[in-house]
Amino acid sequence: MAEKQLDDLFYDTLKDIYFAERQILKALPKMARAASSDKLKAAFEKHKEETQGQIERLQEIFELLGKRAQGKTCEAIQGIIAEGEEIMEDFKGSPALDAGLISSAQAVEHYEIARYGTLKAWAEQLGHKQAVQLLDATLKEETKTDADLSSLATASLNASGKKAA
Repeated sequence: MAEKQLDDLFYDTLKDIYFAERQILKALPKMARAASSDKLKAAFEKHKEETQGQIERLQEIFELLGKRAQGKTCEAIQGIIAEGEEIMEDFKGSPALDAGLISSAQAVEHYEIARYGTLKAWAEQLGHKQAVQLLDATLKEETKTDADLSSLATASLNASGKKAA
């Protein structure tokens, strides 16, 4: 068996994030429906549109590599999404639900930021200039979404779930 190289790891990780993005695309409408805040619903709906574009960018990267766009089961994202579903179930109707949804969404964002940052660095090392640009665009979107979620949380949503002393 041939020794695996960085380009093998790059491709393998692309498959991982491709699977993850497709799972996130399915989860976002559920999160939007569960949110009580109109601003949070709108944030989830906006991110759903961005996620579709991110999937298209990944497909473009697969094409640039001459590979078929395919996912590889990402247990990490499945676990993060399962935790989010548990929060939706356990805190349904609670004033703390939106704070829990933001927490879950940020766990997803942090996973994506880590993956896209790594993929961008590897693409640079491998000389995949177009992939670097595509990955950078997604990384910027993910970072902005995380910042937007933090702003929502600190502006009001986390406080609304606080129990009176």
